Amino acid sequence: MDSLTPETSPELAASAPPRRHVWKFWGTALWGVFAFAALFAGQALVLVYEVLRNREATDIAETVRAAASSGLTISLSVIMGLPAVVAALWFAISFTDTSFANYLALRRTSWKNLAIGIVGLVAVIGIWEVLSRVSGHESEPGFMVDVLKSARADGAVLLLTVAFCVAAPISEEFFARGFLYRGWSETRLGPIGAIVLSSLVWTGLHLQYNWFFFGEVFTLGLWFGYLRYRSGSIWLTIVLHGLNNLAAVAQTIWLAGQG
Repeated sequence: MDSLTPETSPELAASAPPRRHVWKFWGTALWGVFAFAALFAGQALVLVYEVLRNREATDIAETVRAAASSGLTISLSVIMGLPAVVAALWFAISFTDTSFANYLALRRTSWKNLAIGIVGLVAVIGIWEVLSRVSGHESEPGFMVDVLKSARADGAVLLLTVAFCVAAPISEEFFARGFLYRGWSETRLGPIGAIVLSSLVWTGLHLQYNWFFFGEVFTLGLWFGYLRYRSGSIWLTIVLHGLNNLAAVAQTIWLAGQG
């Protein structure tokens, strides 16, 4: 009798459209826009809250500028972006037949890959440090020093460190080396094209930097993309991303102390 019920009808089961394994080029691109919008919205909510909290201020524009430059507000914004982008990516992946963890390559890797990743990361940072000295360019974005000083004044240095070294790496790696790379690598772009394109998109997320740091971010993106391809794991790139940001925060703390 069960075979006669609509839920288990062989005809209905056969006519059900198969679920896709991964989103391909345009699906990945469009869902990527959706995920970025969610990330932006999650971060913007903190700024909106700060403006509403100070709605009695006479100069709204000045209130927005003050909130946007506050180390505490920036830290909270980065942290709030994490659940927003995770929820958006989970929603996009739920339309496929692949699990969230498998889609984003949330799997362990070897100590050898970690060692290779660290050596390469140090090399990339070292090359750009030399270039900054040769070109006379600052080795750390000036705005980072200002943000650190603001966070120190607000007693939020630890929160800033968590935001930049934990929340930001997870959000960005889930998005770029996780979702974008996975979909684009299974198109005609292949792994190489996916590494380059996802690195360009990731670089575009860092609009607070100038052209010099754009180059450094893009180069790091290529290295992280290669490691994603080599290891099949974004936990590796998340750890390395966090270490890179931790080094940048430590350098900024030192520079802020010199100012």
